[in-house]
Amino acid sequence: MRVTVPIGTRPEIVKLTGTIAALRAAGHDVRCVATGQHTDAKLAGDIFAELGCQPDVVWRLPSSEGERVGSLLAQAFDEFSNHRPDAVLVLGDTYTAPLVAIAARRFGIGVLHLEAGLRSFNERSVEEVNRSMMVGLATVHLAPTELAAAFLRDEGVDDARIRVVGNPVIDALVASGVKRADVDQRAGVLLTAHRATNVDDPTRLAELVTLVRLLGERFGPVTFPLHPRTRAKLIAAGRLAEVSALPGVRLVDPLPYGELLTTLARSQVVVTDSGGLQEEASWLGIPAVVLRSTTPRWEGVVDGAAVLCGLDADLVLTHVERFSDPIEQERTAALPCPYGDGRTASRVVECLADPALLALLSPREPSVSDGLPARVAVRLLDGVGA
Repeated sequence: MRVTVPIGTRPEIVKLTGTIAALRAAGHDVRCVATGQHTDAKLAGDIFAELGCQPDVVWRLPSSEGERVGSLLAQAFDEFSNHRPDAVLVLGDTYTAPLVAIAARRFGIGVLHLEAGLRSFNERSVEEVNRSMMVGLATVHLAPTELAAAFLRDEGVDDARIRVVGNPVIDALVASGVKRADVDQRAGVLLTAHRATNVDDPTRLAELVTLVRLLGERFGPVTFPLHPRTRAKLIAAGRLAEVSALPGVRLVDPLPYGELLTTLARSQVVVTDSGGLQEEASWLGIPAVVLRSTTPRWEGVVDGAAVLCGLDADLVLTHVERFSDPIEQERTAALPCPYGDGRTASRVVECLADPALLALLSPREPSVSDGLPARVAVRLLDGVGA
């Protein structure tokens, strides 16, 4: 099959590289498109090179958000006008997924959505809006977990269109060769913060700076890879030098993927607003204190490997202290990872060899004689009966 795989951000590069390699090894003709959402070399070009996956084409996007969205959609239309694949494989919840999917559906191309069914239930989250749009845009839904699949079914997705394949970030982690560290070999905290809700508002940014200071004082060493967005906001607020000088805090540029994983594996706790790090921490047995009030990765919260704290410094510090206890370290390290087993890419390949799934992949126009879809008819009849 001819499969187009658009990649917009650093996490998508990390997660899709192994799947692209597996599809090509299985004989599929894969066209990798870098949609340009991340342009900083440390978030895009360097990671493509590190993971050995150079894109076939690179789009350039304008600087303002609205223009970027419009340009991304326009370039997706141009892409499918000139290159008509059998399927498009999109991942996750950035603008790339729904905008490329809209263009694909316009040209009658089937859309596989990898990482389908994640739900934070946060109505203010742009990522949540993008994920919800994919319910109608995808023709096949590749869910990472049974819980994600259940969310899709609850939203009316036909079970025949759903496959549980795991999350490809675990494939990337396994391929990196980074291993779990023994509990007695761990020290300090890995901290990341980049979400607009945490760094764009000056009040929230000030709360983050306070939290960084307290973490350094009480639980250092703290390694803090600084996302370009966060760096820009600290510079604008005149606080970058202050954070750079905090005792117990090592401020660094975004780390190469392998180095980031090694740092994570050797930390006692990760404090983060990243979704991918929650999954990677689970595989490595590292507890996660999440700087959000909700998360689409509920499995870690349910099994006690992660806790939601927002930017409440007292709550964050309480849970970092709790998770740093040797007993909690051993308990978390013993928990199985609910997000995958490192074989997601091979399952995606299997999906493209499944005749039943392939029959549903391409959008089709139903015959009028088919009548109402069964699930709609049943709901209507249930309503009448009530």
